[in-house]
Amino acid sequence: MSEDERRPATIAAQAAGAVDGATGGVVPGISMATTYGRGTDYALLRADNSYGRDHNDTVRQAEEVIRQLEGAGASLLFPSGMAAVAAVFRALPSGARVVLQSGIYHGTATFVRAYCVRRAILLDEVDAAEPGALAEACRSSADMVWIETPSNPWLKTTDIAAASGMAHKAGAVLVVDGTAATPVLTRALALGADLVMQSATKALNGHSDVLAGALSCSEPGQEMWQEIVRDRHSAGAILGPFEAWLLMRGMRTLPLRMERMCQNAQKVAEYLEARSDIEAVLYPGLPGHEGHEIAARQMCGGYGYLMSVLVKGDKARALDVVGRLRVFHRATSLGGVESLVEHRQTIEPQSGIPDTLLRLSIGIEDAGDLIADLGQALDG
Repeated sequence: MSEDERRPATIAAQAAGAVDGATGGVVPGISMATTYGRGTDYALLRADNSYGRDHNDTVRQAEEVIRQLEGAGASLLFPSGMAAVAAVFRALPSGARVVLQSGIYHGTATFVRAYCVRRAILLDEVDAAEPGALAEACRSSADMVWIETPSNPWLKTTDIAAASGMAHKAGAVLVVDGTAATPVLTRALALGADLVMQSATKALNGHSDVLAGALSCSEPGQEMWQEIVRDRHSAGAILGPFEAWLLMRGMRTLPLRMERMCQNAQKVAEYLEARSDIEAVLYPGLPGHEGHEIAARQMCGGYGYLMSVLVKGDKARALDVVGRLRVFHRATSLGGVESLVEHRQTIEPQSGIPDTLLRLSIGIEDAGDLIADLGQALDG
C-alpha cells in the first residue's frame, strides 16, 4: 500500500513510518544537533544536513506526518501558529492586495491589519461565508484571499471550493486557516486551496503543551511557497526538535481524539440548543446552523470540537455561568484533550464580541460529565 492510499488513522498512528534508524525503535529519537560534521575533504557527511536552523531530522519527520495528513506537496513547521501566518504575509510584495475574511481569530486579524499598514498592502475585509460578498471582493485583481473555516469564534463555514474559484479568477492564491477542522476533517488542498495554515498548538498536538504552526502547499514549485521557504531559512523561524518530537507524539492519536471530540461536541451542542436559557448555539453540526450544508459537504467524520454559545441575560450572567463550571477549565486556547471555556469578550474587549458569548472547546472527557457540568452551571 502506497502512502497515498493510507488513511489518516494509519498515517498518524505510525508517524508516517517514522522509526529510530540507530536503534530500530518504533518510536523515533530526537535529533538535537545544531551543526553537522564534514569529511576530510570538507564535504558534508550528509548533503541535506549543514546547520540546525532548518536542517533537523525530527522536524522533517513531523513535517512529513503533516504533509501526508494534508495530502500536500510540502509542509513546513514554525514555532507558533502566528509565526506561520506571518511567514505567508511576508511573502507578499509591498503594494499587494489581500482579501481577508472578517470575524476570524483576533490574533490573525490584529497582526494582518498592522502589517498591511506597514507594507502599504491594500486590505479588504469581507464576510467570506457570504458568497456574494466574497465574489464582489474578488472582482478586482488580488494577490491573496485568506479564509478561516470553521471560523473562530463565530463558527462560520466558508465553501472552500467556491472560494478557490473566486480567488483564482482574481489572480490570487487561496490560503485556508484549517485549525478548527484539522486535516482529519477537511483536506482544504483537495478542495482547491493553495496553502493551508494550522495552529499546531491546538488539535494537531492536542495536549496544550506545545506551541507550533504549520504551513502546507499544493505545489512546492509555486512562487509564494518558494519565498516562504527562503524566508524561513533566512529569518530562522524554526520549530525546535523537542517541540517537533512532542508534536509528532501528539499527532499519533489525532484521528482518535478528533472522533471523540466531535462526538462529544455534537452531544453538547444538541443539549445546549434545547435549553431555554441559551439564546443561540453556534456549531456547524446543528441542522439549523447557517453553514451546516456546506460543512456537511466539506467536513468528513464530524463537525469539529469548537462551538460558541450565547447565554440569555447579560455579561454578569455569562460570567456567573463560567464561574460555576467545575469540569471545564477556564482558559484561553482550544483543541486539547481537556475541555475549555472562554468568555471571549474578556479576551477581546474591543472587538464587538457580545458580552454573553462563551466559546467552548470540547475535549475527550465523558460527554455526560460535560453536559452535567454545563447543566449545573446554567441552573445556578
